[in-house]
Formats: sequence, C-alpha cells, structure tokens
Amino acid sequence: MKFYLISDNVDTLMGMRLAGIEGVVVHKDEEVRTELQKAMDMPDVAVILMTETLVSLCPELIYDLKLNRKQPLIVEIPDRHGNGRTKDSITKYVQDAIGVKLN
Repeated sequence: MKFYLISDNVDTLMGMRLAGIEGVVVHKDEEVRTELQKAMDMPDVAVILMTETLVSLCPELIYDLKLNRKQPLIVEIPDRHGNGRTKDSITKYVQDAIGVKLN
C-alpha cells in the first residue's frame, strides 16, 4: 500500500518524492476534484496526503469522503507556508460523524 500526494506547490511534492511518495501539483477546484477521484480509484493507494490549501478549496467533498469511505485515508498536511488550520477542525469531523455538538 502506498501514499499519494495532492499538493498546491512543487516544493512539497519534491520533498515527498525524496521520501518515495508520488503525487501531483494542482491549483484549481476542478483539478483538485479530478485528481482526488483518480487517487481514490487507485487500488494500491492507502493514504492520500493533501495540503491544507487544497482541502480548503473543496472542504465539503473532503469531509464527505472522510466520513463515508473507509479507504483510502485522506490526511490534511500543512504546506510550506505554515499551518492555516482552525482550532476546531477535529471537532468538526467528530460532530459530523456522530451528529452531536461538542463544547
């Protein structure tokens, strides 16, 4: 089973390639959706790594896939520009998964 990267910058892709992880660089919403679907359909991919910038382009699709598909696992990673994640991102996943608001 392999990792696969969907990134918005070449630096992240090159760093991952040094670790043996293949992937693509995309910038537009429709490109993200197309490449994500391709990666989801690859039988040997177990984990899809996506930069935060790309996850922010289509969060509803990512949340839906995370909640409703067992494999591959989608992992959001910070890009070279830092961590733009809001403090409640994990809380949102749990709320969506179990349907209960957490404080």
